[in-house]
Amino acid sequence: MQDITEDILTEAARGDLKAFETVYKASSSFVYNVAFRVVGNKEDAQEVTQEVFLTVYNKLKEFRFESSFKTWVYRITVNHAINMAKKTARTRNKTTVYNEQMEPLALPSDIEAKVEKEYNDEIIEDLLNAVNLDQRACIVLRNIEGLSYEEIAKSLNININTVRSRLKRAREKLLAVRKQVGYGQL
Repeated sequence: MQDITEDILTEAARGDLKAFETVYKASSSFVYNVAFRVVGNKEDAQEVTQEVFLTVYNKLKEFRFESSFKTWVYRITVNHAINMAKKTARTRNKTTVYNEQMEPLALPSDIEAKVEKEYNDEIIEDLLNAVNLDQRACIVLRNIEGLSYEEIAKSLNININTVRSRLKRAREKLLAVRKQVGYGQL
């Protein structure tokens, strides 16, 4: 996520749409990626991203700079994503729907790279689906987004020992699933 100055955040909190657009542009891909890793499909990740920015727009004036903006946005994103994942798990019976947009024809070398990336993405998604939502959020924030244990604890509003515990259990489960299914090294 690109750095956003306190001045920009303050202006956006006061209702300056250009400042809010700057906030959106600097953080939207970051929010989408976190949401996607938690919910597991594009449509839900897009919906979560929209909900997150509605929340940010409505609550930015309450942001007190006691934590970083990144941590604050993570907390909002993960909470919305977990709620969406729970909601869709009940209604979709845990099936994933992919709606790929039409892409231009790729060169043979591009096709091979794309197939390998899609295969690895499917493995990652399968592994993430093997753990519960709380563990998944911790794994995504730590191993995919690179947050520290302290940042994860702040983002999820949980104790740092809870973060450690969730990560340990998730890693154990992921190793067991990987061994059982035979994914080998990614």
